[in-house]
Parts: sequence; C-alpha cells; structure tokens
Amino acid sequence: MEYIRITNGNMDELKALHISYKQEIGEEMPTDEDLDSLSEAVENGRIIFYGCADEGRLIACCSVTPTYSTFNYQTGGVFEDFYIVPEYRHKGIARRLVRFAYRESGVGSLTVGCADCDIKMYQSLGFTVPLGNLLAFEG
Repeated sequence: MEYIRITNGNMDELKALHISYKQEIGEEMPTDEDLDSLSEAVENGRIIFYGCADEGRLIACCSVTPTYSTFNYQTGGVFEDFYIVPEYRHKGIARRLVRFAYRESGVGSLTVGCADCDIKMYQSLGFTVPLGNLLAFEG
C-alpha cells in the first residue's frame, strides 16, 4: 500500500471514487460541471486530496480543505470525502490515511462534520475533541 497526495494525474480514479462515495451515502451524483470544478479546485490547491493505492490502483481517498482555525490559532483543515473501497475496509487503511493526510497537509488541526452514525468511527480515527454542531448555510 502506498499513501499519496492525489493530483490531477489521478483525477479519473478520484472521480470514480468520489461517485462511489456519493452513491454510498445517498447524495446526488455530481454533474460533469461539478467534476470539472473539482479538478480546478485540486489544480489550484483550494482542496487537497490524499489517497491510498494498492498496486497502482487508487482504493481510498479523503480531502483536506485548508482554513484558519481559532480552535488553536493555526492553519486548520476541514476533513471530507473519506471513502475506502468496500473490499479494503477493516484493514487499518483508514487510520493510516487520516494520519498521512494530517501530517502531509501541515495543518494544526482537522475538523470533520459527520452523521450521528459515523461519530464512533471518526472518534476511533482520532477525532476526539467535540466542537459543538456543524451546520451548513446555503443561501
């Protein structure tokens, strides 16, 4: 297994994982325009994707979007897009991928918003500091 920063060179594989992730969690599928916007954001460094490859095949991904956080008055990161191909789950990849993304992104903290059913999983991965509730505004 190799842990990598995903670039536009891996974009076709990332798009396939992203679509699988959206299907699994029951969200609307991204359009071609959405995926083009994602490629542009990756290219411009507005979002950073990390992954795990097995024999050159991308089998897991997550993203870190850099922010400034007054939680610790440093660069922070929002952790999202966490997906592991089902046959690779429960093999320790998740924990190693989170640590790799944290270390490689250079952020001082990572925050994650998740469904109630995922809280225990994220806690087991090291997200243990409660920061209240995360809500989104879409005007």
